[in-house]
Amino acid sequence: MINCPKIKDIRNKKILVRVDFNVPLKLVAGKAGNKNAVWRVADSDRISSALETINFLIDHKAKVVLISHLGRAEGKKNHDLSLLPVAKFLKNNLDLPVEFVDDCVGLKVAEKSKKLVSGQALLLENLRFYPGEEVNDLNFTKQLIKDSGAEIFINEAFSASHRAHASVVGLAKRLPSYAGFNLKREVEHFNKALENIKRPLILVMGGAKISDKVATMQNLSRLADVVLVGGGIANAMLRAGGIETHRSFIGANEEKEPDEVKKIMNMAKEILVEHATERVLFEELGKDRKNLPLPKIVLPIDVLAAKNAKATKTEKITLLSDVADTDNDRDIKYLDIGPETIRLYRYILKEAKTIVWNGPMGVFENPNFARGSREIARAIARATQKGAISLVGGGESNSVINRTGLHEQFTHISTAGGAALEFLSGKELPGVKELKK
Repeated sequence: MINCPKIKDIRNKKILVRVDFNVPLKLVAGKAGNKNAVWRVADSDRISSALETINFLIDHKAKVVLISHLGRAEGKKNHDLSLLPVAKFLKNNLDLPVEFVDDCVGLKVAEKSKKLVSGQALLLENLRFYPGEEVNDLNFTKQLIKDSGAEIFINEAFSASHRAHASVVGLAKRLPSYAGFNLKREVEHFNKALENIKRPLILVMGGAKISDKVATMQNLSRLADVVLVGGGIANAMLRAGGIETHRSFIGANEEKEPDEVKKIMNMAKEILVEHATERVLFEELGKDRKNLPLPKIVLPIDVLAAKNAKATKTEKITLLSDVADTDNDRDIKYLDIGPETIRLYRYILKEAKTIVWNGPMGVFENPNFARGSREIARAIARATQKGAISLVGGGESNSVINRTGLHEQFTHISTAGGAALEFLSGKELPGVKELKK
């Protein structure tokens, strides 16, 4: 078990809290890459998940120092990835007593931290501006502790706990450590689902971050009874199976990242080969009530395509015949699952007892390619109402649910994507492991 921060005597204690404020930002003035560019928080779900812990500490007169990453800064300072917009959101939209420091270590941090009074908080700059964060550098960890003056560490970033980074693992090793309320809740929900899995267990996989998910998908595919695939992952699986995908995104840039494309294709092929002969029986509704055999890995049978993600003109493409992969690629991309696939997926989800969903079925930000994701959300919500356990992970899936107004109709919605998938696949997350110690 891991402990929550209901620790005694936290008044005046300086507490370092690892949150996940890796939220999408929207450019509202200036140009990206320019120091005068103005960014605002576009989606606050991950911020909301940390509020119970932050408010608890502030209400109990602790001195709170918040740390987070944002985007992939790769060890370099980047104005477009500053946490300043998040600090403004916390102060202006949530009325939290939070000040911002434009660094995460150094003299500025030390001076601001010394002046911090009980019941107030500091948000430090993006951790990933320093290369020591991602390599779990001991000196960087010590500097974070020294400059912040931290006496206690709380991990409230379940969605970052699958990374053995300095702010996740390094700090937990060197300070008295606790789990935030949301992190503890996440672990308990997923543990409960894994202890006694109700079957059939259906995994719904989508999204664009294929390289981050395919390896985890290998483990989860073995655990699941059926895997329904959409989004960029479906494009990779279709191509791996010899089906034409034209110029669809498959997880990496084919010209700039040929090695990454090769890696993704190899993993996709391994998954298809491993489960090629497995079949799942579903009772076909109707007068004869026959058993309908389906492959374990279910790929789209039709898609909506267009030249790009902003297109208004779409084309339905059937993938059941005459679509062998050739060198004659048309200038189109597969951007959503088609109506026949939606019907098939809805039919399968009706039979589910446990559903794990990660990633949208298409480019849902464009209304022309949002139907697949919306219909999957509705189908999972209906299954939940009939008694199925539904676990949703990832920021994009959360956005789909928010847009459909179904937030209260799922068993558990996690802000974590990769961390949730790894946890469900049986891996012990480095950040959670340290807290258990």
